[in-house]
Amino acid sequence: MTKTSIIVAICLMLALNIAAETKVHIVYLGERQHDHPDSVTESHHQMLWSILGSKEAAHDSMVYSYRHGFSAFAAKLTDSQVIQLSELPEVIHVIRERFYELQTTRTWDYLKHTSRHPKNLLNQTNMGDKVIIGVVDSGIWPESESFSDKGLGPIPKRWKGSCDSKQSFNGSTVCNRKLIGAKYFISGLINGADESNWNTTENPEYISPRDFNGHGTHVAATAAGSFVPDASYLALGRGTARGGAPRARIAMYKACWHLASIGTATCSAADMLKAIDEAIHDGVDVLSISTSFPIPLFPEVDAQDAMAVGAFHAVAKGIPVVCSGGNAGPASQTVTNTAPWIITVAATTQDRSFPTLITLGNNITIVGQALYQGPDMDFTGLVYPEGPGASNETFSGVCEDLAKNPARIIKEKIVLCFTKSTDYGTLIQAASDVFNLDGYGVIVARNPGYQLNPCDGFPCLAVDYELGTDILFYIRSTRSPVAKIQPTRTLVGLPVATKVATFSSRGPSSISPAILKPDIAAPGVNILAATSPNDTFYDRGFSMKSGTSMSTPVVAGIVALLKSLHPHWSPAAIRSAIVTTAWRTDPSGEPIFADGSNRKLADPFDYGGGVVNSEKAAKPGLVYDMGVNDYVLYLCSVGYTDSSITRLVRKKTVCGNPKPSVLDLNLPSITIPNLAKEVTITRTVTNVGPVGSVYKAVIEAPMGVNVNVTPSALVFNAKTRKLSFKVRVVTNHRVNTGYYFGSLTWTDSVHNVVIPLSVRTQILQRYYDEN
Repeated sequence: MTKTSIIVAICLMLALNIAAETKVHIVYLGERQHDHPDSVTESHHQMLWSILGSKEAAHDSMVYSYRHGFSAFAAKLTDSQVIQLSELPEVIHVIRERFYELQTTRTWDYLKHTSRHPKNLLNQTNMGDKVIIGVVDSGIWPESESFSDKGLGPIPKRWKGSCDSKQSFNGSTVCNRKLIGAKYFISGLINGADESNWNTTENPEYISPRDFNGHGTHVAATAAGSFVPDASYLALGRGTARGGAPRARIAMYKACWHLASIGTATCSAADMLKAIDEAIHDGVDVLSISTSFPIPLFPEVDAQDAMAVGAFHAVAKGIPVVCSGGNAGPASQTVTNTAPWIITVAATTQDRSFPTLITLGNNITIVGQALYQGPDMDFTGLVYPEGPGASNETFSGVCEDLAKNPARIIKEKIVLCFTKSTDYGTLIQAASDVFNLDGYGVIVARNPGYQLNPCDGFPCLAVDYELGTDILFYIRSTRSPVAKIQPTRTLVGLPVATKVATFSSRGPSSISPAILKPDIAAPGVNILAATSPNDTFYDRGFSMKSGTSMSTPVVAGIVALLKSLHPHWSPAAIRSAIVTTAWRTDPSGEPIFADGSNRKLADPFDYGGGVVNSEKAAKPGLVYDMGVNDYVLYLCSVGYTDSSITRLVRKKTVCGNPKPSVLDLNLPSITIPNLAKEVTITRTVTNVGPVGSVYKAVIEAPMGVNVNVTPSALVFNAKTRKLSFKVRVVTNHRVNTGYYFGSLTWTDSVHNVVIPLSVRTQILQRYYDEN
């Protein structure tokens, strides 16, 4: 080969390397190998330098250095560079960037979480005054009254965070003694590009901690909003708005960004991981994260699940992490954020509804649900688009197809349509289509779905299929059907029943079915809280939103108060307290149903332990505690390698042979997904109540299953705070079954410490194992 051809070949190779496409990847190294954060970052640059060939290239490639809670970095890498890094012995995983989805005055009265009694949780903790709640979300609107610092004392001295100042957000003026931290993270989303290149015309956003779409503002206000008197939404009643821990301090970590192209917010895994890392460093006491990634799930400590990895390191440092369970219900096995160190939250309705009366021409009145505050409508023509028309005309009573109907059919009428969707967007689109065809209102028949939003003053109502069919039969029974609609009323208390929301994701966990998920439920439907003025449904500073995104901060606020009351409790102890004391009926004593295709009584896969009960959780009597060593045993039981666990926890780890049983993880629940004949399970409880307590076991066995507890009584004293017991579970079924449910209660006549039992018999599984 000639000298010239060699030079040409080298140039071609360089050009190909430059042209190779780079994508953001997260290089996960586990626990920090250096105490000082600067040394951790320097080790990351050196690793990149060894692969990329120069210090400058390493600097340009680096997006984030995760250096506080754990060791990892995000960098722009080509496929070949990813392969080289993956082969380094100190690297656990290198994974491509992923994206997460973002998933109330009455709430606290409904949960009986009030300050009316002098010795209740709110008063005992001064409403969370010294607690710091970190919120990872879409930012914050700091001017909201919900973030007023009136009456608050100085910022806790241990706080190490700060407020960024960038576009439309001056941290030195908008942060205060309430909003004590505000940071933003966007490099992962934009693939490490210069953030100044963001086109705010095509994609309106604030490149700062300021919230564009209102989601983060709503979540932060629900968790820890200050008292705002005379709050209301669309004049549907007035009251004092506040968060669950109204004097707690808030630190916002903006990692979710509104994208006009998809009409919602998205959150990059690299940005989420950096937000959690910074929150650990800054000194938050609790993390509230209302995002989730859809199934299929990744292993809990695989860096491809940034949420689980970040949460592991936070929990290892004593910070409870509260996450949304997802909005993919009512299908089973859709729950996300399923790692056993995360508190996973489901969503329920509360005892408030918005009845809107529809009177038909035959004087029958039907109750729909809406947020309509317009004038009373007189009797007006009512139509369901169907029947023969001209050859070039389409008649359709399907809500998604209303725009295809001739205008003459819709004009000046109330329109009935049917849809299979429970998404509130379908209702809004149907209202828009009818409005554009000069109609006067729309009634949408659908499966139960409790998310309601106004339609800009246009009457848009939801009914179930049964009521929709009643209206349809009336329309077909007369030549000139008519109806009138009255403005929405607000109904609070009985007879409004509590239900697990249709959208709330259900268990069992698709990755580790022996880990009960969700853990707990809280109101997440039509939650009133502060929002951004850019919110489509903004009304005088507030809006109503629904989702497990809304139920998560309800629990986070309560967890913050428990952390204040019991500062030395572990995250697992706090989780145990809220699970074992939860309501399994609604606060009025009525059964809780789970909405879906078929309404049924709720079970642990719908709501975990039940609906959160803050007052009982403050004094649970016993707790099922866990620490890092317990989670290590869990990782061994599900097959994580010794070397990966060692790097994760920074301690030499060798999993036993045989592996420990996942069923023995000290959870406040027992879930047996594959019971062939019998199994014996161990649990340990810690007495956090009176020293001389004596507890007796009360068993509610699942159908067709025998359950025995040994010993049947637990006697505590000054020297004995922890006691273990064994649970023997035997199936009487001779065929494969679905899950049957029961409970195990330890009671001392004052405290009832309840854990759910979920058992599935799998005879066929035993046959395959033995043959």
